[in-house]
Amino acid sequence: QAYAVFAAQENMEKLLKEQGMWDLYRNVEIPLVFTLRQMEADGIAAEKEALSVYGADLAERIGELEAQIYEEAGEEFNINSPKQLGVILFEKLGLKGGKKTKTGYSTAADVLEKLRTAHPIVERILHYRQLAKLKSTYADGLLAVMDAETEKIYSTFNQTITATGRISSTEPNLQNIPVRLELGRELRKIFIPESAEFCFLDADYSQIELRVLAHISGDESLIAAFKSNQDIHRMTASQVFHVPFDEVTPLQRSNAKAVNFGIIYGKGAFSLGQDLGISRKEAEEYINAYFARYPKIKTFMEDTIKNGTKNGYVSTLWNRRRNMPELQSSNFMQRAAGERAAMNMPIQGTAADIIKLAMIKVHRALQEGGYRSRLILQVHDELLIEAYKEEKEAVAKILKENMEHAADLLVPLDVDVHEGASWFEAK
Repeated sequence: QAYAVFAAQENMEKLLKEQGMWDLYRNVEIPLVFTLRQMEADGIAAEKEALSVYGADLAERIGELEAQIYEEAGEEFNINSPKQLGVILFEKLGLKGGKKTKTGYSTAADVLEKLRTAHPIVERILHYRQLAKLKSTYADGLLAVMDAETEKIYSTFNQTITATGRISSTEPNLQNIPVRLELGRELRKIFIPESAEFCFLDADYSQIELRVLAHISGDESLIAAFKSNQDIHRMTASQVFHVPFDEVTPLQRSNAKAVNFGIIYGKGAFSLGQDLGISRKEAEEYINAYFARYPKIKTFMEDTIKNGTKNGYVSTLWNRRRNMPELQSSNFMQRAAGERAAMNMPIQGTAADIIKLAMIKVHRALQEGGYRSRLILQVHDELLIEAYKEEKEAVAKILKENMEHAADLLVPLDVDVHEGASWFEAK
């Protein structure tokens, strides 16, 4: 067995060196093992009583919504049964847009989203689903996995599951708490430091993916905006909609923000139009105006697809590869999905590599400095530290400096640090 492991290791080393990923393996993934091991061992404390109250509150709200849905439907039925829900919506209430399959009508989220304004019941069903998910996955789910002795929750962090290199967390997944929902954000209140001697410090990167895009594409306008610390979405709105910077309306800024992030995720005119509630043609005009203003971003996107198709993979700045055979697919839908993923991978993957490097640096600095404070959670572009109160100023400095200097890009990395007595307060 030892010989087999040794032989496999030799083979792996050879492959990693051939593919240019040896440095990534040695300098990022292996050191990160020790950081994640410590995070898993420390866990995060949670208030059991507050979690129970949160669950009871959700149950009450779900009950109220159920009653309203039954009233709108004129009868009681199983809201969680797509078959029964389909009959209510598309037969009894006669809503348009129902697609009947062998098993009944589709009541998937995207179908209901389109019907949101067609009848008040739809909005309630979508809300009901969000609350039901919060209750089962988090209120009940977190209570079930809480350690009875320590009243802590111990998550497992995975390094190699996602295609882009992002860390994921499982059993429980603490990275997927739906923060867009007020009640989802509220859930963060139950996560607290393990004793009164500690507080939380939460640091997150400001617009890291757009900064990575500026660096990788080398687009001068975007680089200049980040260097001069401008409001990037306002600036995009000003340049794309041809209005003076100071006269950009909140709606124009919001639309420019959607375009900025849409570009990162490889969204086309159809998808962007849906997001903004505008026609496909108008969305296409936005995208064309964007690329006219930032031509190097367009070149970067086109080159990424071209090289990805030729090589069969795309990679991050640290040479993390993602194989993309679908770029050569004869199936249009498959190829289009591959192109979107290919455009996003170098950006999201590079951001993930930077965050991993930041975690290693922060963890080492805390260990080497003999601090009692420790890194306990990572959620995409955010790090959470359980800080010993007497060390908090020094630790906030360590956090900010190590995150901002995790990588040397053409634009500065910007980090905000907040303090609080719960994860909710620190965010």
